Amino acid sequence: MVETQYYIALAAILFSIGAVGFLTRRSAIQMFLCVELMLNAANLALVAFSRAWGDLLAQSAVFIILTLAAAEVAIGLGIIVAIFKKRPTTNVDVLSSLKG
Repeated sequence: MVETQYYIALAAILFSIGAVGFLTRRSAIQMFLCVELMLNAANLALVAFSRAWGDLLAQSAVFIILTLAAAEVAIGLGIIVAIFKKRPTTNVDVLSSLKG
């Protein structure tokens, strides 16, 4: 049986990869995927702690977070597609000039 510390270490590594990717990438789609990676790393940590403590409350919270993440994906991708229709790029440096 795998111990909880390995799940937490994996969650920390995934969260770090997502944070570094979010801070270094300039494409809105890649930044969006990095945010999703960080969210799933937090879900993994919640499930690992829930399993270790024998409490199902955190696991039920993960289902709510996954539902909210699905809504975020739908809205976020809709916004990115709408921006891509207006401009030929999803580079966030160019998109910072969208005013008015």
